[in-house]
Amino acid sequence: MIDNLIAIFNLGFFRNAFIAAFIASITCGIIGTYIVSRRIVFISGGITHASFGGIGMGYYFGFDPILGAIIFGIMSALGIEFFTKRADLREDSAIAMLWALGMALGVIFIFLTPGYAPNLMSYLFGNILTVSAEDLIYLIVLTVIIVGFFLTFYRMIIFVSFDEEYALTNNAPVRLFNALLISLVALTIVLNIRVVGIILVMSLLTIPQAIANLFTKRFDIMMIYSILFGFIGSVAGLAFSYVYDIPSGAAIIFCLVVIYAISKMVFLLRRKS
Repeated sequence: MIDNLIAIFNLGFFRNAFIAAFIASITCGIIGTYIVSRRIVFISGGITHASFGGIGMGYYFGFDPILGAIIFGIMSALGIEFFTKRADLREDSAIAMLWALGMALGVIFIFLTPGYAPNLMSYLFGNILTVSAEDLIYLIVLTVIIVGFFLTFYRMIIFVSFDEEYALTNNAPVRLFNALLISLVALTIVLNIRVVGIILVMSLLTIPQAIANLFTKRFDIMMIYSILFGFIGSVAGLAFSYVYDIPSGAAIIFCLVVIYAISKMVFLLRRKS
């Protein structure tokens, strides 16, 4: 069995899937740590589903659906930020409204598109085994942007994100950094949707962070652990899907949940002892 698993690395599509899993673990590990620590996971879910409006518009107007999803995702993210901070609208209401609007527009534009209607389920669940070299380039560029941004502005990000009122009194560019960070959240979600689908993106943004949170409370260490656990779960899921011939996305999510369950038991046993 081990020989067979090693042999599949000779297949180009599996090598691409392996690289994509590694890159997705980095981007989702960093951004996921940010959204989990700030308790804005629901926002990421809203952006995820709102981006369907851009996908539908892309198909209808004849441009790349992912480009439409990027534009719509970033606009939705900034819209949530605007409505909750300046328009005095509750955050959950703004998210639900944009969530529903994006899904509705996506369905309407797909329905109006002449010819064969594309399968939106592919965007919900994705298929990491169909990753192309072009997809990898997009993900690598995204990784460089995210890693560079967090390394350059790490202290400011912590300052603005976790003590916003104090940052405002010190004339820190709170609104600018909030807008940049929420835009990076949207970019991470949308570009990973193309590779692994919405369901797996949401899993990579939350489950590895939940595992990491069992072992550390430090933001920087939590990012590293999240990347590590995300990659381990992704590789284990790919191997699991190959051996048992099951969908790779579902297998990765299953492995991540199993890792969390094992880690939780270890955590509880250590605390009792």
